[in-house]
Parts: sequence; C-alpha cells; structure tokens
Amino acid sequence: MTPALIDGQRSWSEDELAALRHAARQWLQRQRTRVLATLLDNSAAFVAIDEAALEAGVVHVPLPLFFTDEQTQHALHGAGVDTLVADRTLALRLPAMPWSPLGVDAGRELAFTRVSAPRVALPAATAKVTYTSGTTGAPKGVCLSAAAMNGVAQGLVKAMAPLAVTRHLNALPFAVLLENIAGLMAPRLQNASVVTLPLAEVGLVGANRFDPESLQAAVQRHEAESLILLPQMLRAWCGWLAGARLRAPSSLKFVAVGGAAVGAPVLAAARSLGIPAYEGYGLSEGASVQTLNLPGADRPGSAGRVLPHARLRLAADGEIEIGGTLFHGYVGDPSPPPDWWPTGDLGRVDADGFVHVQGRKKNVLITAWGRNVSPEWVETALRSQPALAQAVVLGDGAPALAAVLWPAAAALPDSVLQGSVDAANTTLPDYARIARWVRADAPFDAASGLATANGRPRRDAVFERHAARLGLRSLETTS
Repeated sequence: MTPALIDGQRSWSEDELAALRHAARQWLQRQRTRVLATLLDNSAAFVAIDEAALEAGVVHVPLPLFFTDEQTQHALHGAGVDTLVADRTLALRLPAMPWSPLGVDAGRELAFTRVSAPRVALPAATAKVTYTSGTTGAPKGVCLSAAAMNGVAQGLVKAMAPLAVTRHLNALPFAVLLENIAGLMAPRLQNASVVTLPLAEVGLVGANRFDPESLQAAVQRHEAESLILLPQMLRAWCGWLAGARLRAPSSLKFVAVGGAAVGAPVLAAARSLGIPAYEGYGLSEGASVQTLNLPGADRPGSAGRVLPHARLRLAADGEIEIGGTLFHGYVGDPSPPPDWWPTGDLGRVDADGFVHVQGRKKNVLITAWGRNVSPEWVETALRSQPALAQAVVLGDGAPALAAVLWPAAAALPDSVLQGSVDAANTTLPDYARIARWVRADAPFDAASGLATANGRPRRDAVFERHAARLGLRSLETTS
C-alpha cells in the first residue's frame, strides 16, 4: 500500500494519519482552543495538527523556527493565541512558559502551554495566520480562509496533473506558506505520498544555512519526484553538483523555485545537471502561488502563466495586481482588502501570457540621467553568475549604478568578481550596468543585520555600511 506520509520516524497510511488527526482534533476541542500556534519541525505531527485545526474551525498560526523570541512573542500576542504546541526540544527556547506533555501519540514528544494573550478580533473566516518577516523586525500576520488556501491547492493539482507526481519531498518548513500549500495541501489532494523529514535531514538549518549534499541524499533515498526550493538553495545545489561532478537523482520530475527571482542562466545550469527547475510567483496575500512555469508551458526568465485559480492584471504604472484567492486582512488591521490587491511588484505580461516580474515598485532607482531601474532586475543578472552568491544594487540619484557583492566562496579574488560583473553587464542595457562595486563586509543575513530573517536584503543597512566606499552620498531609504 502506498503510504500517505513518510516522516523521519516511520511511514503513515491514510487511516493511521486520519486517526492521529482525529486525536489531535479531540484534544483541541477539550482545550477549547480558539487560536493555536505551533512551533514544530516538519513531521507527521504538524500535518495532523494542521488538518485537525482546519476541521475543528481553530485558527492555526504556524511559527517559523527561525523567528527570534521577540518575533515569536509578537506573533503570539498579535494573533491572540491561546494555545501553543511545540516539539519538546523547541519548547526549551521558551523556558518561562509552563509546559505540559501533549498526550497525543504523534511519534515524537510534544508539549503545550496556555498563552495569556488578549483575545483578538480576526477577520471573519480566518483559518490560518501566516507570518512573514518584512523589512522591519516585526513580522506581519496575513489572515487566510480555508476557501482561499483550498482554491490555490486545487489550482495547482489541476495545472500539474499531466506530471502525475506520486511522491513529494518537503524541502522547506511548513511554516513557510509556499510549502504548506503547494508542498502539503496540493499533494495530499492528489493522493501523492508526502515525504516529511526533519529540516536538518534535507540540509536546512535556520533561515540561511543549507547543505545541498544532505538534500541530494534525501532526494535519492526517498526517490522524490518533486520538491520546492528557494533560489539560493537551487544555486547551492547546482554548485555542489558541478563541483562533485554529479547529477541530480533521475526520479525528479519537477522542482518549483519561488520566493525571489531566479534568472534564466541559473535555470539552464540546473537543468543541465538534471534538476527540472521551473520558476513561479506568488505572495502570502494571494494564499501563495499565482503563476508557474510548467513543462510544455515554459519561458525561462519569466514567472510562468497564471494558474487556474488566479486572476492577474497590470495597473497603469505596471504594478501587478491579483484577485481571486485573496487574504481577508492583516492581524490588527480591520480593513478588508480590495477586490484587486496591489502586490507592490512591477511586471509585464508578454504576448504568450507569460508574466515577467521586474522588481519592487518602491525600490525603483532613478539615476542622475532620469532612467528608472529596478534593482532586482540587475541583481538577478548578477546572481546568475556562479561566483556571486548575493548582490544589492544601489545608485539612486547617481550617474551610474553600483553594487555590493558577496562571493560564492570567500577565497575568490577580485578579478573573478570583476569578470562576473562584466559578464552580467553584457546582458544589460548601458543605463542598467554596474560601474562600481565593493565586497560586502559581511554576508547578507539576519546575523549581520544586512537582511531580514527570511533573507530579504535590508537595503538601507547595506547602503549605510558601504556608501562611503562606493562614493555614494545621499541616504537611500528603500527596503
């Protein structure tokens, strides 16, 4: 019998998973839980609790494991959480709370505590609150309905039906909405087996540390047919495969890549190494994926065509607006979203219906020559070079653009980095080329203060620490 789920401990049949879900639902009802938060590694326990909360009408708030204690407390109190469930080892991060054993046999030790947060009025029909780290330290809670999430999952099932995927490996945390919807709900709807290992076993530690060798081993061991990656994970995997003179396991049929722009050269490199990588686009306010490239409907460098559940249009200034599976509002903000949500992303739709995302509207740089340039566009060209792991482009009000670079390996000399900049410049028009660059004084991550916890650059911080070396004068405030 094909298992419904395989975790780090055992395989679960659909009946066994249903029994675990039933036990979790009964426990939630006994606790009279209204808003549940979880601090869980990927596991059968998360799957059962997530599905039980949906059945019981309990709002679920999955907490990212990389949140700081301050961010965790912000989310607990902001959403009015009354019950927190955690892996026993993760509960040790919050020792001041009175923890008790959960008493539900999920194949791992679970603990729970009651949270003394004030009751919060959430938007009607809220089933899940997903928290994302923005450009400030305080995460923002996006309130989603069951109908919106199910609509996205159903749209993905319909779009991917020709691939006949039977086994999906979870390579991202379930607290990341993309994996929760596209890597759990959608595979479960199409009766595919879900391989749900502890994150360390797929090489992911925290928000920014990734070991591609562990991912390669997990894909090979479990004969995974699909997975979802972030762009930096794909780049690291490609680099490791190339260095080891290996190819990705032949079981793979589809690797979705999202969260940031990828770039056609990276996709080409991935496919040459046996990784069937396809770029997509989505956002939490739309309950995740909105567009996706697929075999037979693929244009590298684009974000793909609009999926069956989604609606998308462009505003007069080129901003992408979405409709359909929209969120119901933010935690703490009673304002309902409009029928068409302004994403803040600039883009275009080509004659064949492929969506091209061209950067954030608020990040647009205006050079001294009056040319508008999206830094993300140029950064994608730079990161497409194997020697460049990270890049931030600056130059608002300057006659030419500048960049702060972090190399793929610390030992790489400046001459190699200059060659990479030169190669990227050949793909760009003259007004968007990099004239000056410096090495970053630290990697772009939360520890250095140069990026958010989920890896998004803090452009103001990057500017402050490198402007003098680049000869830039006016303080930029984009983020």
